[in-house]
Amino acid sequence: MLDHIGINVSDFGRSKAFYRAALAPLGYEIRKEHPTGAGFGAADAAGRLLDPGGDFWIFQGEPQVPRVHVAFNAKSRATVDAFFEAALAAGGRSNGAPGLRPQYHPDYYGAFILDPDGYNIEAVCHQPA
Repeated sequence: MLDHIGINVSDFGRSKAFYRAALAPLGYEIRKEHPTGAGFGAADAAGRLLDPGGDFWIFQGEPQVPRVHVAFNAKSRATVDAFFEAALAAGGRSNGAPGLRPQYHPDYYGAFILDPDGYNIEAVCHQPA
């Protein structure tokens, strides 16, 4: 089980604004912030913060090559849809509209966005409709 992940971004302010908007439908918000880094996190189903600093971090720096793919778990298909719309509105580019991906499993419902640095960011729901 992963505890947290961090990626470098070319423009910290732009990426912080993008992730703040794109991850809001998933319940994520900034949990800890430094001048050149921010940790985003969401509470678990019981409302507990497992890591008060967040499990997804961005840092000012040279973006990684090859680009990483980060998938966030969504509670519902509607949440995946809301993530996709919020990410587009925040400047993301579509890398796969919300929909079923039966090649992974019959109930895999995901949406893919390219963030400002080209990272493939996904929201996925594994629950049946």
